[in-house]
Amino acid sequence: QVQLVESGGGLVQAGGSLRLSCAASGSIFSVNAMGWDRQAPGKQRELVATITKSGTTNYADSVKGRFAISRDIVTNTVSLQMNGLKPEDTAVYYCHAVAPLATYRGQGTQVTVSS
Repeated sequence: QVQLVESGGGLVQAGGSLRLSCAASGSIFSVNAMGWDRQAPGKQRELVATITKSGTTNYADSVKGRFAISRDIVTNTVSLQMNGLKPEDTAVYYCHAVAPLATYRGQGTQVTVSS
């Protein structure tokens, strides 16, 4: 089992920045990749960014050049730095961890971008 706790969401004006963090605990050794996805009201869940155990990153086209995912191996934390936020980035952001037999997801943190 892997437990994930997100933090860092909030309300920001368009063009502003936020940093989300996800603290992982439990069977961390089984995790191959971690990342963030988001879900806005009435929309499908969207994969935002991922980072593998080897450090390879991947981003949705909608956030490339604005968001950056990083990890701290010592603290088992994955962060998402979000710059140049737009109203369409408003959503609940979920941290996830991918293991061979399961994908774990946190409770989510709300990000609201006002125009």
